[in-house]
Amino acid sequence: MTDAVLSDPRPLLAVLVSFVAAFLIVASYRSPNVREGWTLVASLAKFGIVASMLPAVLDGAVFEWSAGAFLPGIGAPIEFALRADALGMLFAFLASGLWIITSFYSIGYMRGLDEPNQTRYFAAFAVSLAATMGIAFAGNLVTIFVFYELLSIATYPLVAHDETAEARSAGRKYLAYTMFGGGVLVLAGTALVYLIAGSVDFTAGGIAELANADPGLAMLAFFLLAIGFGVKAGIMPLHRWLPEAMVAPTPVSGLLHAVAVVKSGAFGVARVVLDVFGPELVYNLSLPFGFSAGLVLSTIGAITLTAASLIALRKDHLKRRLAYSTISQLSYIILGLGLFGWYGLVGALLHIPAHAFMKLTLFFCAGNIHVSTHTDYISQMAGIGKRMPLTMGAFTIASLGMAGIPLLAGFVSKYYMLIGGVRMGMNFTPVAYYLAGALLLSGVLNIAYFWPVIYTAFFEAEDAHDAKPLVDFPLGGESRSIAAATDGGRAGDGEDDNRDDSEDVDDIVADAGDGDDSTPDAAEGVDESEVPDADLDDLPTDEEGVVRPDFAASERDFSEPAERVDTGDYAVDQRPSDADVPFGPGRGEAADDAETADADEAPPEPTESSRGPDDPHGDHDDEPHGGHDADTHDDDHHGGPPAGGWEHIAGLDALRGRESTWFTLGPILAAMTLAVLLGVIPYEMGFLELIELIVDTRLPEGVVRP
Repeated sequence: MTDAVLSDPRPLLAVLVSFVAAFLIVASYRSPNVREGWTLVASLAKFGIVASMLPAVLDGAVFEWSAGAFLPGIGAPIEFALRADALGMLFAFLASGLWIITSFYSIGYMRGLDEPNQTRYFAAFAVSLAATMGIAFAGNLVTIFVFYELLSIATYPLVAHDETAEARSAGRKYLAYTMFGGGVLVLAGTALVYLIAGSVDFTAGGIAELANADPGLAMLAFFLLAIGFGVKAGIMPLHRWLPEAMVAPTPVSGLLHAVAVVKSGAFGVARVVLDVFGPELVYNLSLPFGFSAGLVLSTIGAITLTAASLIALRKDHLKRRLAYSTISQLSYIILGLGLFGWYGLVGALLHIPAHAFMKLTLFFCAGNIHVSTHTDYISQMAGIGKRMPLTMGAFTIASLGMAGIPLLAGFVSKYYMLIGGVRMGMNFTPVAYYLAGALLLSGVLNIAYFWPVIYTAFFEAEDAHDAKPLVDFPLGGESRSIAAATDGGRAGDGEDDNRDDSEDVDDIVADAGDGDDSTPDAAEGVDESEVPDADLDDLPTDEEGVVRPDFAASERDFSEPAERVDTGDYAVDQRPSDADVPFGPGRGEAADDAETADADEAPPEPTESSRGPDDPHGDHDDEPHGGHDADTHDDDHHGGPPAGGWEHIAGLDALRGRESTWFTLGPILAAMTLAVLLGVIPYEMGFLELIELIVDTRLPEGVVRP
């Protein structure tokens, strides 16, 4: 089918509306209600522009706008072009629609936590959506590269929003991976494609000249582009930026790290497979041992989704568990794009909206829990289901969808990919059977890391909480020190389990000075010659006589429960497995002492005159920078159930929104509903019809619809 190209400015308008909104948001910084009104108006306008093109695109039309050639070259001049074709519409329709939901959620979240720098947040959010539309509607590799880098720059203020040392570090890592890492690879791949094909324009089914190019160069160009875009999709081992970025506010984690940013990476890989090289060429590009470029891509996806699921098992911090779940789920898309066949490609593209609806629900639930209860750790959520029944009910439904339970979005997309793997194994290569097996294994692992959250929330009570992690050994979060003390024993083996390991060194030095106090050196300190030699004291030493602690594994039988500490909880929960995060109970006593000191010197609350006239919370843009910590709120607890246990909210009280504000509950239920509808009526929602059109126009005639 030949696309009818229509010259139309709507792709450009879809990009510009967010840029205009960003200026209006900044101009309205003194009136928060007006500022947030511009956000809602812009999100509705963007969605309206995108939706107006959908019927014609489903009929085979392509909307195109070009600024003309701006880069001469050895082949055809390179244009700065925007094209709203079927594949671009899939991404644009999804992202623009979810911006509406996220805008409402952002208002409830940011005001609920009195977050600082809200004007900057909403402005950066608008620019990020403009860059996302540019990626969706890019007409060639150069245009998508420009917006790909712009998205990295625009989202940096969102990742580093709290302005703490951890937030700034996460922002730098984010830029290093996505902009200076992935962006450079995309640019190199783009230059190589232009060198060997003379064109970088997206063409349904692939650029024809690449099929006749040198296979080695074509292979190199493919992997430069696939890995460059895959950095934003979180493929391993280039995934480290994504868990670190969870320090950002939850709306950022939800939309930008479950839809816009990470999906832009998966979407970029889809463009490379479908519109630069084409599915047939990707499968035919041969590698040693019978592997093709497509199979290598799918294998990377299979390894990533399995490894990320295993890591998610040991994360006690809810957002970090969701972050590794995102890495795993995005790899479904990468895996499906490497499956040569109709079913595999349909499943991969359908998983883009399916994952977006489900993961957005999960992140919104995590954020609502944080706003309402300041609770971030799963081990502190026993019984929280009775305090937040709607939130945890939505979390349960979205979790079931992520695991591939029927009648939910995740089941449909994974079913298509599973059938695609089996058919590819039957018709082309047995390796595809292993890919299908990885899909099944990941579904089991999804249940394994989501079920503890659901069980803890609904089926455990605060006073009878089995707080040990799912996996009760060091990989699962065992954090009691198993490092040897200086005397060769284990930390905590002595009578005082809580003393600092460094005290052992002090004891040795002190014992050395107990012999003769009349020596001249006694008044000036201990003579080094009087310190017992390591060999004489039976300390473990190396060949040179230097003390080397014994780092042998703990003698504990990990099949038995962990030893209890004085508080009655398991030791592993005193310092969760991911206690290196800059918030939560894992920061240790030093951090708690620092918080206490800070609380004693906290500045007075702002007066009514210092607040904006339209905002009861104030905009806080003029407050000193330094980040936001939910633990500084005036609630009487720092996460987990308060004294006396969770308040029981049920029946009409829950429906009235007593557990939270409807600014956050409404978006949660809306995203959950979309996940259910996509699993029940995917055709009626338009996504499956659009995806079938994409795949039908990009596969060879013999491999089109079965």
